[in-house]
Amino acid sequence: MASIQVDRIDGLASAAAIKGPCKCATTANISLYGEQTIDAVAVVTGNRVLVKNQTAASENGIWICDTGQWRRSKDFYRTNDVVKGTQVAITDGTVSGGFVYSLNTNNPINVGVTSLSFGIAAGVQTAVNAANAAAASAVAAAASAASVIPLTYVTKTGNYTAVAGDRNAWHRYTAVATVALTAAATLGISWTYKVTADGADVTIDPNGVEQINGTTTLVVPNGYSTTIVCSGTAFYSDGLISNTSLAAAFTQPFVNVASAATADIGAATSQNVTITGTTTITSFGTVAAGTVRNVVFSGALTLTHNATSLILPNAGANILTAAGDSLRAISLGSGNWRVTQYQKSDPTDVKAWVNFNGTGVVAIRASKNVSSITDNGTGDYTVNFTTALADANYAALITANAFPLDDGGAAAAAKTTTAYRFSTMSASVTRIDASNVNVVIMR
Repeated sequence: MASIQVDRIDGLASAAAIKGPCKCATTANISLYGEQTIDAVAVVTGNRVLVKNQTAASENGIWICDTGQWRRSKDFYRTNDVVKGTQVAITDGTVSGGFVYSLNTNNPINVGVTSLSFGIAAGVQTAVNAANAAAASAVAAAASAASVIPLTYVTKTGNYTAVAGDRNAWHRYTAVATVALTAAATLGISWTYKVTADGADVTIDPNGVEQINGTTTLVVPNGYSTTIVCSGTAFYSDGLISNTSLAAAFTQPFVNVASAATADIGAATSQNVTITGTTTITSFGTVAAGTVRNVVFSGALTLTHNATSLILPNAGANILTAAGDSLRAISLGSGNWRVTQYQKSDPTDVKAWVNFNGTGVVAIRASKNVSSITDNGTGDYTVNFTTALADANYAALITANAFPLDDGGAAAAAKTTTAYRFSTMSASVTRIDASNVNVVIMR
């Protein structure tokens, strides 16, 4: 019968089922170098240690402690030394002392390559080990509890300095505020902090010359949130300025906003807005820059152009809306808006497109219902329509079926300029070259 070779340090050299006892077993990832304390046991040179918790699980196994680099034990070194179910007893340690561990990894096993997993062998604990089991459970529970940082929610109404104690805090700001961040080195690596702007924009201002996302400050727009993390030397946001109502806004139907001098479409709960009524509009209200609104009009009203607060795409002219007309507007912040698109409900709703050339001759370039142009001989012209226009907006301007254009009595040669004076804001002038001026008469 073959004998089993025994080595006092390296254990059983030719048996795979049961290995020689180990002084202790690890409870966490360790450095496989130098004498150290493991599971409350002072491990010294020559001690056998069951290493079972390495981040790289292929490093697990039985190792021999040394003052320098550790080495694998000779009975846990070669591929044929280990199989699934191989057992090893632990003599000392607060957590693992008195336990027998078995290898749970499926065969075949290549030591140093295969990721190894150990578990307590069933049915081998003695009564005294019950205390150790309870201790192990308590340690695991404590570690789990320590890894969970409770969320702290607080409402703020003004400026604030975020400190180390705000780790994992969520602060909701209900007014304009600047959040000063304590020095990154003080807050430490992985310090996190969530900010919600619920009332006005909130500015994040790192300490001194420190930066957030590579810049000096970060603005969280009203209605949005972001999470900040500290690297120990700088700050970064999660890259998302999220709005919990944003996704819902895309699926909401049109909401009504009554026409008024200030039709506050920015305060609407949806990106899609229907403006009702006929009151002249001079402003769309104040909302964060970049806010977009899609607007449809239910009737006729005047949009008043302003080069700062209500920029219209109509060459600086006001726009008379009609039912079904639509526009897209983008907030510039501070109560200013730019209308980037305007679509009439009837794209052919142009009453006339008339060309005045350098010789004073008037020609109809295109029309919807224009029959002719009359030169009144005094520098004035009349656009004649095929039928009378039943439109209350032009009741004071239209006689029968004619529409007057008045250039102020300019001579024919002067008609190459854009200095035409018209009887209605619904006529606009565009100079197209040195000898042609277009007049577009809108509904």
